[in-house]
Amino acid sequence: MAGRLLKISSVATAVFASSGFYLYSKNVDLNDLSIIRFGRAAATTAVISYDYLTTLRAVQYGTEEYWVVKSKVHRRSAERLRDLCCANRGTFIKVGQHLGALDYLLPEEYTSTLKVLHSKAPQSSMEEIRQVIREDLGKELGELFTQFDENPQGAASLAQVHKAVLLDGRTVAVKVQHPKVQRQSSKDIVVMEFLLQVVHWLFPDFAFMWLVEEAKKNMPLELDFLNEGRNAEKIADMLKKFNFLKVPKIHWDLSTKRILTMDFAEGGQVNDREYMRKHGINVNEISQNLGKIYSEMIFVNGFVHCDPHPGNVLVRKSPESNKTEIVLLDHGLYQVLNQDFRLDYCRLWQSLIKGDMKGIERYSRRLGAGDLYPLFACVLTARSWTSVNAGISQTPVTQFEDVEIRTNAALYLPQISELLNRVPRQMLLLLKTNDLLRGIETILQTRASSSSFINMSRCCTRAIARHKRSKTKSRTRRLQILLSERWSLCQIGLYELILWLHSSMLAKWVSYLFGFLPHPN
Repeated sequence: MAGRLLKISSVATAVFASSGFYLYSKNVDLNDLSIIRFGRAAATTAVISYDYLTTLRAVQYGTEEYWVVKSKVHRRSAERLRDLCCANRGTFIKVGQHLGALDYLLPEEYTSTLKVLHSKAPQSSMEEIRQVIREDLGKELGELFTQFDENPQGAASLAQVHKAVLLDGRTVAVKVQHPKVQRQSSKDIVVMEFLLQVVHWLFPDFAFMWLVEEAKKNMPLELDFLNEGRNAEKIADMLKKFNFLKVPKIHWDLSTKRILTMDFAEGGQVNDREYMRKHGINVNEISQNLGKIYSEMIFVNGFVHCDPHPGNVLVRKSPESNKTEIVLLDHGLYQVLNQDFRLDYCRLWQSLIKGDMKGIERYSRRLGAGDLYPLFACVLTARSWTSVNAGISQTPVTQFEDVEIRTNAALYLPQISELLNRVPRQMLLLLKTNDLLRGIETILQTRASSSSFINMSRCCTRAIARHKRSKTKSRTRRLQILLSERWSLCQIGLYELILWLHSSMLAKWVSYLFGFLPHPN
């Protein structure tokens, strides 16, 4: 037996050695091999699973020691997952970034660790960039641009962006897909699906298959830059009434499935408070306008930009008018909401703002939450159940409440996992979008401001009224709906005016004046 094992090991060693020599002589990057990528992912999954199984078994569930130990396991596992994403790149980084954005759905140890993936994206060499441009546009770099910065403006999981100057002198941004991502993505998703099924078998409470389902659906769309260009033009047309919103113009003659050329946009990231201070940009105005944009997308149009991380939202002063503008970038990932879902979502938010508990339960159930509707309301708003009961527009967010919500994300992970598997797939990207927008508001210190609820209320009122008008042919009924809508909008406007007066200098001066007047006996 020992002799046979020795022969087998000798043959195996010879095969691996010759394979390694062959791959080396052919200049093959080992990271491109599916077996290497799968092996790395499988090994990481095995180590993480073993850590949870053995470490938590040694401590009593529910004790203080248990939660301390579990937090440490979360941290170690998140770091291993981050290292795997960095090593396998491409789709793995994209999925890792998605997880890192779910601040109020996953334990803090995971989200804080995976957030760094936004700055850990791979970078293609200039030779690879030239090759993609040569293959897709049929010309050399110098034949298309008079200047082309070799250092990218930014590198992401799927592509990188270079600043360039066209032959006619216009400055553009050229987004070029990493050459290997297209080929690897479908295989990577199969690997993730298999490993998640294994983990679910080991840990039945871990039901994150929705993550793979979303990747399967969205990755082909994100890898098609022509689709991104069409999305950019569609949203620019939908929201053209907002003069403060700018979407870079697409240059279709220099765009393909792997290359997207657009006008170059200057500006600072939306989370850069120092940039705003230097350029005289009002933080509250930015927050309010961002809320208007997304309320219109979600509640009125049902066409939602689902990747508003700070690198995709720029702010600036217009060079012509000196007015504040928001530039929206990266239009690869959009969620289209069907009408029934969108209207139920509108009514749910109206109930959440007013603290209408019957409405919260009714519309949460209609959106698939079932008996988990209290958890769903808390997940959707990132507020405590106490605040939800009171009406989220009536209670300010406190530091204690924010910590409580983040802590509960770890405590209720199995229930959150079940909830995410219950709700319609449309809801998943909305939850990610909500968390990204909340992250921006937190940095800008405008979280749960009255203006955001006012914008949401206006859009919900308009969306529901428009739907009711479309369902009736009676002119009398349409007029009733129109008058009811105008009255509701008038009430919202009056409420906004009262809030403004309350917070304005006028109110302070009036209070000061009346303080000196004699009181009647």
